Amino acid sequence: MLDFLQAVSDGVLFGATYALIGIGFTLVFGVMHKINMAYAAASIGGAYAGLLVLKVMAAAPPALVFLGAFAAGGLLGWMVYLTCFHFIPLSSPLATLMSTVGMLLLIDEVIVHVTQGMPQSYPAMFDDVMLRAGEFTLRGDLLLVFGVAVVCMAALMLLLYRTRLGLATRAVSQQPVAARLCGIRLEQVNATTFVVTGLLGGIAGALIGASVGTLSPLLTTPLTVKGLIVTVIGGLGSIPGAIVAGLLVGGFENVFQLYRGVTERDLYVMLLLFVFLVFRPGGIFAAKSGGD
Repeated sequence: MLDFLQAVSDGVLFGATYALIGIGFTLVFGVMHKINMAYAAASIGGAYAGLLVLKVMAAAPPALVFLGAFAAGGLLGWMVYLTCFHFIPLSSPLATLMSTVGMLLLIDEVIVHVTQGMPQSYPAMFDDVMLRAGEFTLRGDLLLVFGVAVVCMAALMLLLYRTRLGLATRAVSQQPVAARLCGIRLEQVNATTFVVTGLLGGIAGALIGASVGTLSPLLTTPLTVKGLIVTVIGGLGSIPGAIVAGLLVGGFENVFQLYRGVTERDLYVMLLLFVFLVFRPGGIFAAKSGGD
C-alpha cells in the first residue's frame, strides 16, 4: 500500500506538466478548432533554448534558465502560428494539421542536429529536499513542479476570465463571426493564443527537464502523444478537463510503471484512453449538446 501511495503521489505531482501540455492543445483547439501537433515539440525546444542562458552565464541560477525557457516558448509559439496557420487557409483543416506535423519534425531535427542527439543535463531546484512522513516521502523537485504548474494554471484562468484579452478569446472561441462584427481582430487573438500557450509550454518543458534531470530529443513524440491523450480524456476544449486529466494520467502512469514496468507503462496509458473513448467519448468534462 505504501508503494502504491508513493507512486500515485509522485505521478500526480509530475502529471501537472502533462496538464500544462494538455492545456496548450486544448486552448488552441478551443479558439481555432485546430490541432497544433507541433506544440509539445515547441515546448521541449523552449526548454532547450533555456540552456543557452548557461552558455552565456555559466553560473546562472536555475530560475534564470526557467525564465529563458518561458520566453523562448512564447517566441516558438508565435513562430508556429506564423508559419503553420497565418498564411494557410484555415478552411482546409488537413493543410494546417500537416503543416504542424512538418513543424514538429523540423523542431525535432533541429534539436537533434544542435545537440548531436545527446541528452543534455538540466538544472534542478530543491532536488535534495525530501519531506518525510514516516516512510512516505515527497520529493522537493516534484513539489516545485506542481507548485509552479498550479501558479501558471491560476494565472491563465485569471487571464481568460478577468481581462479584456480573455473576453476576446472566449468570444472568438464561441462565435468568431459575431466577435469579428464587434471589432475583435481574429488574427490578433489567434496569434496571442499561440504566444500564451507557448509560454506555458516553455515552462512545462523546463519543469520536465528539471524533474527528470535531463532533456532528450526522444521526449518530443511521447510528450505529443501524452498531450493529445490528456486533451481527449479531459474533453476537447475544456481547460478544467485538461487539468484533471493531466493529473489523472500522471498518477495512473506511475502506478502502471510500478506494477508492470517502464516497458509496458505507455501501453496501459493507451488502454486508459481506449476506456474513455468507449465509455465516455466526450471526455471527463464533455460538452453538453443543445438538446440537453
